[in-house]
Amino acid sequence: MNLYAESTISKSMKRDYYDILGVSKTATDAELKSAFRKAAVKHHPDKNPGDNSAEEKFKEVNEAYEVLKDPQKRAAYDRFGHAASDGSRAGSGFGGGGSGANGFDFNFGQGGSGFGDMFSDIFSDFFGGGRGGQQKDNRGGDLRYDLRITLAEAFAGLEKSLVFRRAGTCKTCNVEGGRGRETCGKCKGSGVISIRQGFFISQTECDVCHGLGVTFRESCRTCRGSGISEEEAKLKIKIPAGVDTGARLRIEGEGEAGILGSPSGDLYVYIQVAPDKRWMREGKNLHATGASISFVTAALGGSLDIPVIEGGEINVKIPAGLESGERLRIPGRGMPSVGSSARGDMFIEIKVVTPKKLSKRQEDLLREFDAETAPKKKRGFFK
Repeated sequence: MNLYAESTISKSMKRDYYDILGVSKTATDAELKSAFRKAAVKHHPDKNPGDNSAEEKFKEVNEAYEVLKDPQKRAAYDRFGHAASDGSRAGSGFGGGGSGANGFDFNFGQGGSGFGDMFSDIFSDFFGGGRGGQQKDNRGGDLRYDLRITLAEAFAGLEKSLVFRRAGTCKTCNVEGGRGRETCGKCKGSGVISIRQGFFISQTECDVCHGLGVTFRESCRTCRGSGISEEEAKLKIKIPAGVDTGARLRIEGEGEAGILGSPSGDLYVYIQVAPDKRWMREGKNLHATGASISFVTAALGGSLDIPVIEGGEINVKIPAGLESGERLRIPGRGMPSVGSSARGDMFIEIKVVTPKKLSKRQEDLLREFDAETAPKKKRGFFK
């Protein structure tokens, strides 16, 4: 098991602090205090001697209350969950990872900090180029939306309305976060603190303001001082003609809101083109099967009406002597390229249909035809 998987599992095993105390996320300080007292009395080791499970629950209750009674810690927990207290904040999507409602998926990450950034910080500090006091990046997280469209929509392009949940700006405090806003005294407003370990200096999130860089005498009850609250977003986007599965559209500033008015993240729309019953797509080209002609048309030639992706039909010439399984190429009737009017080609696989029921006259005519076209000298099977 890799480290990421182990970390994810250990976090998922921790119970929600609100559930532990038996209160809602909108509980007041008085309600939290009352719930804590009841739970602490119920699970106290002195009232449950020898009960290891009661002792564990008592520890959970204390841990939950220690976080939720502090406005800044509670705000961080509401936004980042248990990751807020262990310094391993992986992202900021509401509802956690995975796919959410309406095909929406939250892409964890606040600007992409990873191992590369960590080693960069360590060695730049070691060689005198440290970033001590640098303002923490409170930019909002990027979001992902998976959009499924039809082949016809991919051909023509379209305007699509998206509806999804995201972390938006708090309307209660107007992104102020609360009253009595002051610069955090411990991190001096940077949101990070430096820790020296021998020759190395590393940076971690400030444990007082939890990365906000500020504290409040009275935090906003809706956003808990972050300036962010969950909202339903509605957005219209244009899908260009010619897109294919795997195409990604970036809508700047339509991701999650940043902390206390910091820039918002971006929204990435990933396109998936649904399979079509009539055509199989191969790049700019379209392939179709099931075009049937009689063996007379195959022998003598003729014409056939073929449907096209843009709607309607076109008349295609059938050359004489066509065999079943051969393909006809129709130039310029495939898919367009994104940003270009040039189109690929369409290929039609022809099936020659053999009649199953013949009249006496038809049989006689075919035998007469066969006699005239059969070779005069019999040849072996493999010849």
